Amino acid sequence: MGTPTILSDLGTEILIPICAVIGIGFSLFQWFLVSKVKLSLDKPDGKNVFTESLIEEEEGINDHNVVQKCAEIQNAISEGATSFLFTEYQYVGVFMIAFAVLIFVFLGSVDGFSTSSQQCTYDSTKQCKPALFTAIFTSVSFVLGSVTSVISGFLGMKIATYANARTTLEARKGVGKAFIVAFRSGAVMGFLLAANGLLVLYITINLFKIYYGNDWEGLFEAITGYGLGGSSMALFGRVAGGIYTKAADVGADLVGKVERNIPEDDPRNPAVIADNVGDNVGDIAGMGSDLFGSYAESSCAALVVASISSFGNNHEFTAMMYPLLISSIGVLVCLLTTLFATDFFEVKTVKEIEPALKNQLIISTVLMTIGIALISWIALPNSFTIFNFGVQKEVKNWQLFLCVGVGLWAGLIIGFVTEYYTSNAYSPVQDVADSCRTGAATNVIFGLALGYKSVIIPIFAIAVSIFVSFTFAAMYGVAVAALGMLSTIATGLAIDAYGPISDNAGGIAEMAGMSHRIRERTDALDAAGNTTAAIGKGFAIGSAALVSLALFGAFVSRAEITTVDVLTPKVFIGLIVGAMLPYWFSAMTMKSVGSAALKMVEEVRRQFNTIPGLMEGTAKPDYATCVKISTDASIKEMIPPGALVMLTPLIVGIFFGVETLSGVLAGSLVSGVQIAISASNTGGAWDNAKKYIEAGASEHARTLGPKGSDAHKAAVIGDTVGDPLKDTSGPSLNILIKLMAVESLVFAPFFATHGGLLFKIF
Repeated sequence: MGTPTILSDLGTEILIPICAVIGIGFSLFQWFLVSKVKLSLDKPDGKNVFTESLIEEEEGINDHNVVQKCAEIQNAISEGATSFLFTEYQYVGVFMIAFAVLIFVFLGSVDGFSTSSQQCTYDSTKQCKPALFTAIFTSVSFVLGSVTSVISGFLGMKIATYANARTTLEARKGVGKAFIVAFRSGAVMGFLLAANGLLVLYITINLFKIYYGNDWEGLFEAITGYGLGGSSMALFGRVAGGIYTKAADVGADLVGKVERNIPEDDPRNPAVIADNVGDNVGDIAGMGSDLFGSYAESSCAALVVASISSFGNNHEFTAMMYPLLISSIGVLVCLLTTLFATDFFEVKTVKEIEPALKNQLIISTVLMTIGIALISWIALPNSFTIFNFGVQKEVKNWQLFLCVGVGLWAGLIIGFVTEYYTSNAYSPVQDVADSCRTGAATNVIFGLALGYKSVIIPIFAIAVSIFVSFTFAAMYGVAVAALGMLSTIATGLAIDAYGPISDNAGGIAEMAGMSHRIRERTDALDAAGNTTAAIGKGFAIGSAALVSLALFGAFVSRAEITTVDVLTPKVFIGLIVGAMLPYWFSAMTMKSVGSAALKMVEEVRRQFNTIPGLMEGTAKPDYATCVKISTDASIKEMIPPGALVMLTPLIVGIFFGVETLSGVLAGSLVSGVQIAISASNTGGAWDNAKKYIEAGASEHARTLGPKGSDAHKAAVIGDTVGDPLKDTSGPSLNILIKLMAVESLVFAPFFATHGGLLFKIF
């Protein structure tokens, strides 16, 4: 036995669930605060009548039909989003059951479905539970991960559609009030998701332990199904949501803004409801599932490697739970951080919005560094060994602290670089806006160049964190570095969900016919939201790179490959094909958005041309048809890209074997990260260049504007091109990278025994 840890096993068993419950409680409390903003027409009780009505008199909106309109629009958006997600989940549910059966059949057949104990993979002196039972438990944890992922996305969407109209109404009282409502609602989603994922994983481990007893190697191998479930649902959610939101957005923008010259979110535009529904199903439900998937997988990767290191061999429960303890402290740290934005410092002017959101990242990172130091000190032995490709490597607890810390700070750097390249406060986006003077072509050229350039620093940050963490603690180090990056997930998600909520709020203000001043306020919230959404995507991509490397390491250990040699033809062909996959995947998703947008544009044009009185505002457009076009297109189009990602590891593993598969994983990781970062930053920059021209806040911006000028039209075209890049292809790519790695890890025992059929024949 190693030296005992300061934190006892009992302490761990109490600490993790308590932190998770605190997180859930805090999110419910934030939700309660948001719900205080009323959407009904009740007269407030005695005390506040005068102050409230005074403010409203001054804004000239004491008429209740504004509130009523907001409520109606919110209802329409909420219904659209709910019905779409239910349709999507029906299809995904069928896939989930089928894939769970597939996992059982493949993993059960490793040992010919025998029910007798087998030798352990890593320690041949011990007996482990039969492969058949591991197959059953892996299928169960796969279903649990899937369901948790789906629920995370769905709850996030519900909260966002609940909060959007409330944000609009609060904007009447000033920008600060609206900011707090939007931010609080984001926090509801962030904390629910982080705490939920932690709690379900913890409970699953404890329930599986009843059967597995001391066979921790088998136990944590079965837990990998949890990560696979989380990410496979995220893939479908992200792709379907991304196609939905961008088909509507592109259709609405092209016909509305460019052809008909009506403002964005004008109620006369038939695609406007579909566009606002899309923000919720793509950016919120998709993003929620995505980050939950990353979190589940990095935990699984760390646990798998730890179970065959000294933690697992000596059955040190507290040290084994180190990844979950990091996440638990993360929930508490984020809770404190959130209070800085909502309670300690109040946002009063437009200029304070972006700094307030940026400070969230800085504060959470600094506090988390202290939290990690504390946990590493009390939950780890002074020295222990980590499994490193067949040998045990000795590691000290301070080295593990540095591994987590380097991941955490790399995340902050990626966040800031993303912000620099996508926020219209800095020169990159202003240069892109400036290039609109000479038309759309130069705008597109500048935007692409910006995206490619924005890859440089994040890649170095990822490279440094990989080098440091691998040098100190091998693959376990990389896995906990990924967890470090995701440890502040609650704050990351809060600022990320804030974006679509304020976007929707602006749309509702426009549709309800509120005054110009209110629209200006919601636009300011929205421009900051675009940047935070880009930061969120940066986090998701950076963590995906680390997670999939850690999973790759676990896969290589599990499949009993000692070295991956690039010079062998088996591996090299895998490498080059793997590097091609992100391009194939992007091609599918981009084309899906294009073809869905085409249908949408035709429908919107048809309505403008055939419905009399639509442009004059005397007739109502047919919103439902547009919603239906988006729904049908996204459900149909999510299947091919999803199949590509899910089937590739199976086909490669079965026919070409584990060595080629290791090449494919490495190749897709290396090329996928670059495309994902450049795609999401290019799209974000184009969007904010358009917003920069529209807002006309600086002398430079006013020379390019106003709305409807040639430069503005060029900016709208750039924004439209960037839409599928930043909201469909880019964010889905990080799921491609992780999902292929975690799927290979889950099926590794099968590939190792039965894989490589083609090479066996020849």
